Amino acid sequence: MTRVCIDMDEVMADTLSEHLRRYNQEFHESLQKEDLNGKDLWDIVGFDRHERLNEFLHAEDFFENLPVMPGAIEVLHDLAPRMEIFIASNAMQVPNSLGPKYRWLQRHFPFLPPTHFVFCGDKSILRADYLVDDLPRNILRFQGTGILFSSPHNLNATGLLRADDWYDVRRILEKTAL
Repeated sequence: MTRVCIDMDEVMADTLSEHLRRYNQEFHESLQKEDLNGKDLWDIVGFDRHERLNEFLHAEDFFENLPVMPGAIEVLHDLAPRMEIFIASNAMQVPNSLGPKYRWLQRHFPFLPPTHFVFCGDKSILRADYLVDDLPRNILRFQGTGILFSSPHNLNATGLLRADDWYDVRRILEKTAL
């Protein structure tokens, strides 16, 4: 059976929207995803605000109620009976995110077994046929086939198999894996 690892942040969970919401609320700005175009949020805000950006991520409630990326539930529910799906999150960057991420996955993806939730630091340890991730560095270090999930920060990345949304992920996997 084809094994697929799926990243959480900016692939399944819309962390950027929540980060922008908190940033805009605190600093009385109106930054939108479109303002990033190939950059991280840290690249477009003043250095004096970087510490606060990190504090948002480390807040106990940041990861608990993130919006689900459009199509993620539908597509993963469709693929799960036909593929071995693992959720692989680099949760070690924000250790207090482990509990909230676990609860978020159980709430939104109850059809995936918790034994397939992998909270790691370095995704190069993953052994699967596919990795769907928003970070090019994770794709480049992965030994299987990487699928770069489009996000504002990675729009300038080239030379990688790219999925613009969950329906693209399904099309790619059904075309190449089944």
